[in-house]
Amino acid sequence: MTITHTPVTYQQLAGELQRLRDNTPLVHVMTNEVVQEFTANVLLAIGAAPAMIVAEEEAGEFAAIASALLINVGTLYPARLAAMKIAAAAAQKAGTPWVLDPVAVGVLSYRSDAARELLAFKPAAIRGNASEILALAGLAAGGRGVDSTASSQSAVKAAKQLARDTGAIVAVTGETDYITDGERVLATLWGHVRMTRVVGTGCALSAVVAAFLADAPDRLLAVAAACGILGVCGERAFDCSEGTGSFKMSFLDALTVIAPAQLRTAEDNA
Repeated sequence: MTITHTPVTYQQLAGELQRLRDNTPLVHVMTNEVVQEFTANVLLAIGAAPAMIVAEEEAGEFAAIASALLINVGTLYPARLAAMKIAAAAAQKAGTPWVLDPVAVGVLSYRSDAARELLAFKPAAIRGNASEILALAGLAAGGRGVDSTASSQSAVKAAKQLARDTGAIVAVTGETDYITDGERVLATLWGHVRMTRVVGTGCALSAVVAAFLADAPDRLLAVAAACGILGVCGERAFDCSEGTGSFKMSFLDALTVIAPAQLRTAEDNA
């Protein structure tokens, strides 16, 4: 299947990274309990400020003052879902952009129903693998927990429809990441398979998507830049690591030292 898309450039990554670091967005993170520390460290490394606020009594108040919100349904249970709905409603009312990460939607009915309920609060972006995006769009998908059994390319049509139905930017990530607003499709070609061998890289990406959405003049480009920059850092981390343990540390280092000037130079040398 041929997909009409526009590749994201290093120059675009550089501009979006500079914007993020100038703003230092405060990201309200409601993510799964397996990846909280790693997600916080990724946000700090890229230049954002994380806050893990999960209590029902605080979630709405904080979502209204944060720069952006992430809702990840990875470790979902009733109290967490209640807090997520409060936060999403507050974000919608306050105009805070928020991201839905529909982890393993399509595999289990409770989280699938919950994710669809959360769509009513109008996320600014949805980030998932192909199986998750296919399932959220109402199509049959063959996911296996957090792993996708479908290619990102196979889910682009569903991603475009989901974007049109929800008004969200939809990112379907995989070997190639495709990001769409329902009409335009951007693609990022960076990344390394070792990123899939470290728990939390996908979840952290969704948090970084939220960070880039804060005060973004072009939300499609902002989401694509988040995907692209983490992919670039994944490649660089692989080049200076020996296995998954050192890769994780090298990945955080790469996020810390990556700079707009480096990205512009990479464009010139490409």
